[in-house]
Amino acid sequence: MRKPRTAQLELPFGFRRTVLTSQAHICLDGRLVSYTVKRSRRRSSISLTIDEHGLRVGAPWQASPRAIEDLLREHDAWVLRKLAEWQERRPSPRCWQDGETLMLLGQPLRLTLVPDQRQIRVDGSRFIASPAWARNADEMKKKVTDWLRREALQCFRERIAHFHPLLEVSAPEVHLSNARTRWGSCHIGGRIRLNWRLIQMPLRLVDYVVAHELAHLVEMNHSPRFWKTVARIVPDYRARRTEIKTEGHRYLLV
Repeated sequence: MRKPRTAQLELPFGFRRTVLTSQAHICLDGRLVSYTVKRSRRRSSISLTIDEHGLRVGAPWQASPRAIEDLLREHDAWVLRKLAEWQERRPSPRCWQDGETLMLLGQPLRLTLVPDQRQIRVDGSRFIASPAWARNADEMKKKVTDWLRREALQCFRERIAHFHPLLEVSAPEVHLSNARTRWGSCHIGGRIRLNWRLIQMPLRLVDYVVAHELAHLVEMNHSPRFWKTVARIVPDYRARRTEIKTEGHRYLLV
């Protein structure tokens, strides 16, 4: 019997190391750009990735710094444009003071500090919290984040309960993820992890991610059959997938 497929972090012995990560810099069109180089013995070509963590270069183990720099200069316009786009997507730093905007299921809420408030609650467009917590930004952040995580888990369970019978699959275990670049994942054993930050997005985008991960319980791949499975419960998944890629960052204030 084959073992269940799972993802796990393995720490190889030093003398068998197959991945090496380092930092480097390059000047592109007059701008100094920092980037991370991740070398792997399994790689056969150089790749460029840009996300909220900045520029990352995947390179074969023996690739020379010159080869990496030549590729970056060849694609300098693309690199600078993508870095600028991600910089624009980054939310403003939270001060965790009265009047700041938070998001819940796509709706903006105004952080309102009310004396003698012992727990967080939402009242219309107000996100009500205690001013005592605002004296320490870390404490306020933790209070708000913990509340959002509880809301997220309840919401995800409700949406999974709604969708899983439509695919005729058993209700999976649901866990929260804290990933920065991944919305969800599915384990072949029947466990789903969903990013708690999704609770800030409109329900239609939450539903797309839930449907996507549930569909993996039927097809553990991204084949045409997989997308047909997604379409059974979210017929306009293409539009929602595009929206979460292009507009999702606008809701991520925490």
